[in-house]
Amino acid sequence: MKIFSNLCVYIGLCSNLLLFIAMTGCGTGRVIERSLDDSTQAPIAGIAPAGMVLIPAGTFQMGSYDMSSGNDEQPVHTVYVDAFYMDETEVTNAQFKAFVLENPQWQKDRIPKMSHTGKYLYDWNGNDYPDGEADHPVVYVSWSAAMAYAKWAGKRLPTEAEWEYAARGGLVGKVYPRGNKLTPHDANYGGNVGGTRAVGRYPANGYGLYDMAGNVCEWCMDAYDRDFYATFPLNGVARNPLASATPLPLLIREFVNIEVYRVVRGGAWNDSEGHARVANRLGFKVAATLNNRGFRCVKAVSP
Repeated sequence: MKIFSNLCVYIGLCSNLLLFIAMTGCGTGRVIERSLDDSTQAPIAGIAPAGMVLIPAGTFQMGSYDMSSGNDEQPVHTVYVDAFYMDETEVTNAQFKAFVLENPQWQKDRIPKMSHTGKYLYDWNGNDYPDGEADHPVVYVSWSAAMAYAKWAGKRLPTEAEWEYAARGGLVGKVYPRGNKLTPHDANYGGNVGGTRAVGRYPANGYGLYDMAGNVCEWCMDAYDRDFYATFPLNGVARNPLASATPLPLLIREFVNIEVYRVVRGGAWNDSEGHARVANRLGFKVAATLNNRGFRCVKAVSP
C-alpha cells in the first residue's frame, strides 16, 4: 500500500508539472492568460442556485476552423475552465425590473450618461416593460447595465471562454449548441419570429441551457480583442482565460469606468445563422443599447 501511495503522489506531481509548463508557454516570457482567481484546487459542486445550472469543469477546443469562421476565431486552442453555475435562460424583463426598482440610479432616464447610447430600455414605459413580455429577455441594455445587474444579483457576466464552453453543451467540434445544423425549430434567429420570444421556448443544449443560439446576443466579461487567440500557446492549455487589462475584482468594482469594447456572443432574433455559431465573436462599445442585445449571468462554485 505504501508503494502504491508513493506512486500516486509521484504521478500527481508530474501531472501538475506538465500542466504548469503548458499554461506558462514553456518560458516564453509572455503572459498568455489571466486566471479568474488564485485557486488551484478543483471546486466541489453543490446544489445549483435557483434558475441556474451547474457547468462542470473541463477542457475544450475554443474557436473554429469551419467555413464560416472569421480570423478572430483562430487559431483553435485548448482551454480549461473551472466549474461554475450559469443562468439557464437569459435575464428577463421581469428580473431586470426587480433590479431597477431597487436601484433607481439604473432606471430609465437616470442611468449614467457614459453607460448608454441614448436608447437604454427604449421599449419600456418608465419602469414598465412592454405588455406581455415579462418572460422575454431584456433588451436595450448596455454592458455597464448588465454588469450592474449581475453585481446586484451576486453574480457576474461570463467570460468569453465560459460562455463558449457552456454553449457547446458537452459536444465536441459542433457548430451550434445542439449539433451541426440550426433550424427555426431550434432557435429564434434570421427574423423568423420578428422579435424576441419568451425564454426557454426552444430545446435546451446538453447542459440544460436555453437560447444559447438566437433570441438575443449576450454580453460577456471580456474586452474584445480580435487577436486574443493568437496569444495562446499552440501546444499548451490556457486556464480560465480573460481578455482584460484590468484584474477581475477591479473590473467588477470599477465597471462604470470601463470604455473598451466588450465581447458579445450567441446571435440574436434578427441575425443570420452564422452569427448563432458557438464560436462566433463580436465586439461592441460598452454603452451600446440595441434591440437584440441581452445577457445572462454566472456564479462561481465555492471550493
